[in-house]
Amino acid sequence: MSTNELAPFDALVLMSFGGPEKEADVLPFLKNVTAGRGIPDERLVEVGEHYYGFGGRSPINEQNRELLSALRSELERRGVTTPILWGNRNWDPFLSDVVREFAATKPGTRFLAIDTSAYSSYSSCRQYREDFAQTVATLGAEGVEIAFDKIRQYYNHPGFAKAQLGCVRRGLSELSELTGGLEPSTQRVLFVTHSIPDVMQDASAVMTAGYKGQHEQLIDWIAGELGAELPLQPELVYCSRSGSPHVPWLEPDINDRLEELAAEGITGVLVVPIGFVSDHMEVKYDLDTEAAETARVLQLAYVRADSVGVNEHFVSGLVDEAFERAAQLRGESPDAPAVTPEGPLVPGSGACSVSCCAGVRERAICPVWPAPGE
Repeated sequence: MSTNELAPFDALVLMSFGGPEKEADVLPFLKNVTAGRGIPDERLVEVGEHYYGFGGRSPINEQNRELLSALRSELERRGVTTPILWGNRNWDPFLSDVVREFAATKPGTRFLAIDTSAYSSYSSCRQYREDFAQTVATLGAEGVEIAFDKIRQYYNHPGFAKAQLGCVRRGLSELSELTGGLEPSTQRVLFVTHSIPDVMQDASAVMTAGYKGQHEQLIDWIAGELGAELPLQPELVYCSRSGSPHVPWLEPDINDRLEELAAEGITGVLVVPIGFVSDHMEVKYDLDTEAAETARVLQLAYVRADSVGVNEHFVSGLVDEAFERAAQLRGESPDAPAVTPEGPLVPGSGACSVSCCAGVRERAICPVWPAPGE
């Protein structure tokens, strides 16, 4: 494979949410996340306790470094020399700083972003596009002309889907080993994703299957692929709700559902972080700490499946999508595979138009962090 297969792009950018590296970073990081929201420092300190419990260091940065390395290796394996950078929304390395430095050596640089959010919603897609637009405007004001595009939302790309399938299969094996076998009447599979405000869900469902619907379609595909390997009933639950209790968010929360299941006689659960690409803070705290403690108190056998991380299917799929997007902008009609009924979400057209997931910023009461799917 030759480098011109990524034309018209000059560089790739792995774009993510960012996170603090030490305790002194936590409050400034959270101020970046909530900028313009008027949230008092006292509340941010409360939220920061999740990070302080891990030494103030979010796992997301190291995981992005690993993903960056894996993507570079996959590009090299295919004989591609196009550079790939890493930039964040809320902490070092900031997107604008990274692309400014690169563009200084190549005026008119065109960047293609690979973001770490798989599903459609304001926080997980449109807000990234706003970040790119702001970066273009900021550098343009400095006399540096650049352009941005991004790969499609990839929840239903075979690479991401197959990686998730493998995580579920390994998790089922672990639960069976822990409990002495899979028992449909007393065990469940809980697919977990980041909750979002109902208003954000509604906006996501105007032109796409919607944030919730996309998760449900992928869960259906996984169940179909596993067949008899999945005798347990799957459910979609949520974690990481924040903000005012008066603002409706997607439910049920995983902890509430665990309590309900225990009352119904369920004795074991497999928890699958289907909404996340790596074991960052929401996974390490909300699932591995908080939900695991809830399960312990309820005397539930509790197994948490892997996230996709740097799974070879996932990494290869991201690179495939970069080639797919480049070919589309060259006016070609590349194969754009998808495993769910919604089909591929081609940026800029159809369900993934410029107005998709709009109208949320003005009405959302609080931010969602990390963005769903990170």
